Amino acid sequence: MDARRPSARGRLRDLTARARDLSRAHPRRTGIAAVVALAVAAGAVVLLHQSGPRERPPADAAPVPAAWTRPAVAAADLAARVGVRLVRVAATGDGGLLDLRYQVIDPNLADGLHAPSTPPAIVDEASGLVLHELLMGHEHSGALKAAITYYLILENPGNWVHRGSRVTVLLGDAQVEHVLVE
Repeated sequence: MDARRPSARGRLRDLTARARDLSRAHPRRTGIAAVVALAVAAGAVVLLHQSGPRERPPADAAPVPAAWTRPAVAAADLAARVGVRLVRVAATGDGGLLDLRYQVIDPNLADGLHAPSTPPAIVDEASGLVLHELLMGHEHSGALKAAITYYLILENPGNWVHRGSRVTVLLGDAQVEHVLVE
């Protein structure tokens, strides 16, 4: 007796055969299920259209603690300017958070990453929205070490920035433009 589990294709064939048998045995139930599914889909479409497009937050929604424009550098040149290499920006936490990862190349240059005059931030290039609130105020304390990857979790209220968005990343006294969000 072969105790192996059936393949996904085999399970799909079995489920398709069972559904076909049930629809033949209970044609009325199949019709009712189709009508209910159609009604649910139509209701979802109506709700989406009634809610309309999301409004952009007003310009004064979040106070900006510092001037956000910084010298633009290519991602490859970020290490020479601020001592870190950008690893990635990813939407996480069901879209409500942005995970910014960077690797320290030069700890002496990287010391300025959390300076009050140049706080880390992410700017959504489509809307200009500046995201700078760190989750629960967390930022690294202590000396940064070379070759270590650190992270910042920024709040993304309203899920404005999402996977596939282009953002500008502000770290220290530099900004890297057109970064693709994973």
